[in-house]
Amino acid sequence: MLESPYQDCYNDNMKLRFVPNVPNILTLIRFLAIPVLAYLIYAGDDYNFAAFLLFVGIWLTDMLDGFIARKFNQITEFGKLFDPLADKLFQLTTAVMMCVVGKLPIWVPLVIFFRELLMIIGSALLFKKESTVVFAQWYGKVGTVLFVVAFASLFFLTKDQSRLANYIFIVPILWSLYACLRYAMAYLQPLVRKWFKPEQPDG
Repeated sequence: MLESPYQDCYNDNMKLRFVPNVPNILTLIRFLAIPVLAYLIYAGDDYNFAAFLLFVGIWLTDMLDGFIARKFNQITEFGKLFDPLADKLFQLTTAVMMCVVGKLPIWVPLVIFFRELLMIIGSALLFKKESTVVFAQWYGKVGTVLFVVAFASLFFLTKDQSRLANYIFIVPILWSLYACLRYAMAYLQPLVRKWFKPEQPDG
């Protein structure tokens, strides 16, 4: 049986406000760094190494702020919302810009976009119907690492080698589809059963 990460996380005291702790500041820095990364990718091969360093730096701050938040009990509602949002924006921006400069086929950013759209819709539905926040699970984190490695390799490819991206992203894409299925089974399946459970006759 699949473990269920289903958890009711809502209470009347939840407030989405910015708390100036280290994890939240790192999240803001990531948001500010993403447009710079987009510019460096667009600027061309002469800026590949700088873009690669910034790409790695953004990813490392993502790992670091999560670790600090858990280790020092600095988890906030702001972080719960904006940390994964920054991660989604990071991946999608990188994919779109790599596509713009001709290093990535268009199907990759399209798959990423629709995957994230489904996750956002599912998360919003769960929060609205059941006051449930979707937390990242190990299979989602593995998918993120696979995408990061695949994207990092693109910084070392020329436009003439862009066809290799079709093969580089096969494993990350397949794993992301698997992760989406796991999330759906863990979160949505129990709720669908609950919502459509036939009423038991009295007596």
